[in-house]
Amino acid sequence: MKPDLRAVGERPRGDRPLLEVRDLRTHFPLRGTFLDRLLGREAGSVKAVDGVSLDLYRGEVLGVVGESGSGKTTLGRSLLRLVDPTSGSIRFDGQDVTELGESRMRDFRRRMQIVFQDPHASLNPAMDIFTAVGHPLVIHGLARGSAELRTMVGVTLERVGLVPVEQFMGKYPAQLSGGQKQRAALARAIILGPDLLVADEPVSMLDMSVRAKILELMLRLKEELDLTYLYITHDLATAKFFCDRIAIMYLGKIVEIGPSEAIYDDPKHPYTQSLLRAIPEPDPTKTVPRNVPRGEIPDAVRPPLGCPFHPRCPKAFEVCGWESRDLRDALERHWAQVPEEVYEAERALVGDLEALDEPTQVARVPVPGDGSDESLVEVLRNLRAQDPEDPLWKGVRSMEADEGAARVEFHGGLDPRLLPAGAVEVSCHLYDQEALRAAERLELAASGTGRPEPPDPPGGE
Repeated sequence: MKPDLRAVGERPRGDRPLLEVRDLRTHFPLRGTFLDRLLGREAGSVKAVDGVSLDLYRGEVLGVVGESGSGKTTLGRSLLRLVDPTSGSIRFDGQDVTELGESRMRDFRRRMQIVFQDPHASLNPAMDIFTAVGHPLVIHGLARGSAELRTMVGVTLERVGLVPVEQFMGKYPAQLSGGQKQRAALARAIILGPDLLVADEPVSMLDMSVRAKILELMLRLKEELDLTYLYITHDLATAKFFCDRIAIMYLGKIVEIGPSEAIYDDPKHPYTQSLLRAIPEPDPTKTVPRNVPRGEIPDAVRPPLGCPFHPRCPKAFEVCGWESRDLRDALERHWAQVPEEVYEAERALVGDLEALDEPTQVARVPVPGDGSDESLVEVLRNLRAQDPEDPLWKGVRSMEADEGAARVEFHGGLDPRLLPAGAVEVSCHLYDQEALRAAERLELAASGTGRPEPPDPPGGE
């Protein structure tokens, strides 16, 4: 059972955050082709972390949850400067670590440690456990002589449950089980007496029978050593057991953050709701609706306009950021479901769809050769008539023939903001009154009872 360290999600009153992150961005530039480099063209960058802000209070466990590719591991590594952020600030105990040189950062790393996902790869196979666990003490010059080093390593191994100590000191990683290796990795991380421990999916590669024991050990270490955890995982089930607060990440951004109980009992963001529906149900007689979001996580090099989740969201509406790539996805989904003869007849009326790959709010779908732009517009109107509930159509302002192409104009989108919604903060237009009012004006204009107006920017007058 989880120790009652304090009420779930409760922040220490009057205490300054141990870690303050503001607008953190970590982008990885792409090399591009030889011709791109020759002509000096930008190849773009992977926006792994794209504007994250959060506070982590001393003594709490903050879970960072998301699918593979959401940016959670890059976030953890950026906080420790294992990868250098592109911009933003990371204040640890009041000091902005992004401004520190390597020598100063080395001192700070005594207080900020990480446990990696794969215990088989994180330990050097050529080092015995005594050498591996004691190595940080040697690097930082914290042990005076071999006798003190051996004593400190022994105490730490005993603390993580590798007993009898003498039996494990001389063993090599290949001689240990997966759970024992992760205990050794934890010993190496805590031997310097850190304040913050970033745990990057520390149990995901362990047997199910071992996972609970490692999490219980981490909670005990937290209580004994006054540790603060940033717990990275894709598993909301373990996050519920382990975390005080949870931050849900999607495509480099935090889309919802709040106390664990609030996230589980009343999830706000449609993405959080879909993650919770994906948790396996242990009762084989119970049927649970899944309703997983359509499609896959978009490309982090060119993320969607507006809300990053809108192409997959069943609740998206007018101002969520619809664009040309959404139209291409709709056409391809439709063609994947119709008979072959229908596909061939419609495909003959539609030109090269690569023109839709450049994100824009005014899309021109070309007709092939001497095709008819009016016939192409009719294809799109039929597509809307066949599936009028598709959220995409709420984002379409107009469709008309335009000199050899179908011109589709979308409503202007708004970037979502992280706003309070009950016990949590959520980045979703469903909880933003300005976005809802803008959508209402567009809906009234479309029905002929109002005039079309572009949406106001969030925070505008």
